[in-house]
Amino acid sequence: MSSENNNLRLPVAPLKIAALESCRDLAEKVNAHLVRMRSEDTETAGERAQSLHYRGYDADNFLLDIHCSRFGTGEGKGSINESVRGSDLYVMVDVTNYSLTYKVDGNTNHMSPDDHFQDLKRIIGAGVMTAHRVNVIMPFLYEGRQHRRTGRESLDCATMLMELEKMGISNFITFDAHDPRVQNSIPLTGFDNFMPTYQFIKTCFNNIPDMKLNKDSLMIISPDEGAMDRAIYVANIMGVDIGMFYKRRDYSKVVNGRNPIVAHEFLGASVAGKDVMVIDDMISSGESMLDTARDLKKRGAKRVIVCATFGLFTNGLDSFRKSHAAGTIDYVCTTNLTYRVPELLTEPWYLEADMSGYLAYIINSLNSDAPIGDTISSTQKINEFLANLGNDGYEYFGSVVD
Repeated sequence: MSSENNNLRLPVAPLKIAALESCRDLAEKVNAHLVRMRSEDTETAGERAQSLHYRGYDADNFLLDIHCSRFGTGEGKGSINESVRGSDLYVMVDVTNYSLTYKVDGNTNHMSPDDHFQDLKRIIGAGVMTAHRVNVIMPFLYEGRQHRRTGRESLDCATMLMELEKMGISNFITFDAHDPRVQNSIPLTGFDNFMPTYQFIKTCFNNIPDMKLNKDSLMIISPDEGAMDRAIYVANIMGVDIGMFYKRRDYSKVVNGRNPIVAHEFLGASVAGKDVMVIDDMISSGESMLDTARDLKKRGAKRVIVCATFGLFTNGLDSFRKSHAAGTIDYVCTTNLTYRVPELLTEPWYLEADMSGYLAYIINSLNSDAPIGDTISSTQKINEFLANLGNDGYEYFGSVVD
């Protein structure tokens, strides 16, 4: 989106960011981008000096002083330690950050997604009375995999969204939702689902040597039926072939809440001698992804590059280390939208797609109620990036938007 379009509208209210401790690192990067973007905005400099509509626009810091404390029983309390009256409030939370702990009767508990969701509601409850508008930024959609009912089951994700709507939020921002149709549970509230496609392409081509953009050298792979839409989009925009795995499951058994996978069947052209990018929304335990990578290598794939929006690695990193050492997986690229264990950042096979600049751009646009159609779709940015690639696959002329 051009800066001209961004400046067609005034900020709806002074911008404030309430970042829970679970995503403090990401929020600090977003804040730095926002401060830089607004300080470099020369087009509205004269108007900002005279209009009250731009109050707080040039702030040195948009992060609020907030705190979620715990009593000895484990009960919690959310506090906002400065005024949010009349502000456009953005509450950020990472429900996957299990590294945080609290005490219950002297025992140490690691925070679960349920704990993070409760803290989110506490901060909303502390600010919604006086804020002009409250927006929630939850990159990993809480209970996003429990989005539909197949029996006597709870509908946790829809219930969560309805609860936040009743608390008075205006907009809900998430990334790569497992099934974005869950927004149908809150039809009168804003729900935006953004994708990291551009950041994946940029990170891979700028960090992986000798990566070529042609049908003979590169192929996009969907690890299952559910990831086909995103894989088709990437393959079409890059002009390369696509392949798909589908999972044969044993529906007579339930193991750890799911039907076990019997085999991965492949549909598509030959991958022999090609780099393959496996596109998915998350790496949970990673077992399914490793099975996919092994199958691709058996079929002659040159390099296997896994791109997943959320790298959770719930079973640890050892299986990925062993797979990399055995030549099964060459690279794993995830975003910084969720908690990553510190040792992951030092692994030679790991690439990180930084989403902080993109998230700052989203917040800045929403704060002015600017149209975000171009923000949701990365097609133009991807096309411009790919047009700037040299024959060796590296970007020569810089990125369009970080």
